[in-house]
Amino acid sequence: RLMPELPKFDDEDLKSYGDEEEELALSPPAALMTILATQELLLENILECIPVGKFAVIEPLSDEFCLVLGYLLTWKLTLAFFKAASSQLRVLYSQYLRRTKSLNKLLYHLFRLMPENPVFPGPTSEVPNKDTKTFFTEELHLDVK
Repeated sequence: RLMPELPKFDDEDLKSYGDEEEELALSPPAALMTILATQELLLENILECIPVGKFAVIEPLSDEFCLVLGYLLTWKLTLAFFKAASSQLRVLYSQYLRRTKSLNKLLYHLFRLMPENPVFPGPTSEVPNKDTKTFFTEELHLDVK
């Protein structure tokens, strides 16, 4: 609930930017970026031996699973923050992410975590390949119990 409210504070300071010739960048909330940087290092250690194109098998409820989930949830907060920001602020934030290579790291991690065949678990139909449910066709409910 808080993330969409945060860009309003940067909007007030936006007028002080713009007179310099250097390409400007503005960091999203520092606490969020610190956590993201730490998680990027941890995830890189977990996925370092897996090339892009192959996928890692992460066992549910393992330590690795919790780290990956935390990383993805941090990105979800970051994207909620971006969505609430004005277009001028988005440009500055994206420059920061480009300089820190955080977006590149996210894509590398996603392509190593994404399964080759994202079939949705559950009852399968008798006829193969007919209305196969995948993670892209079904709505996912992430209720914490």
